[in-house]
Amino acid sequence: MISLGRTVRVAVLTLLVIPITAVTSSPPAAAEPRKRPQADAGAPARRMLAQVKVAGPLSIRGYSHRRFQPRWAHHKGRCDAREMVLARDGRHVRRNAACHPVKGIWYSPYDGKRLRSEKQVDVDHVVPLAYAWRSGASKWSQARRRAFANDLTRPELIVVSHSANIAKSGQGPQSWRPPRRSYWCRYATSWITVKHHYRLFVTRKEKVALLNMLRTCRG
Repeated sequence: MISLGRTVRVAVLTLLVIPITAVTSSPPAAAEPRKRPQADAGAPARRMLAQVKVAGPLSIRGYSHRRFQPRWAHHKGRCDAREMVLARDGRHVRRNAACHPVKGIWYSPYDGKRLRSEKQVDVDHVVPLAYAWRSGASKWSQARRRAFANDLTRPELIVVSHSANIAKSGQGPQSWRPPRRSYWCRYATSWITVKHHYRLFVTRKEKVALLNMLRTCRG
């Protein structure tokens, strides 16, 4: 009888322990949520670039700044395109009766300089006129070249420091890039947007340089 009693007590204790163990056991670890891939900020520009023709550069023969821009075109009243860009890209800009800026603060995205005198800034053609000439603009009408040189809709005109504009001159992205690497994405995107809109071709080296700059784009 004593042996039977011990057996019953052991069996009862075993039944009591099993549910407790089941309750206190740790649940399986939940699967970690998948990280969403970052948006590729350079993708739209790459798609546009893929649609731009690749060809060798044309001759510079026959080029003249006056073939594009005998003078800045007027856009609003007495204001010409240059004056419009200076007012658009500056802060606290004051203009005289002839629309010419006499005071303001401008930021040059190429080199990060802040400029407080209109004499220190230039309005740069992102795609230089001479470069556009060699990319197909030599075959355009005078009216189309003039529209290109005074375009306020596309990102072709931008305020930069005089020193940066001189350093850039008529070079393409395979030869010159903004000193500020953080501006490369914007610069390449602007360049591609202009060339895509005006159906100007790019050279192979130019395309490679643009793609390299687009790698700096962040989502």
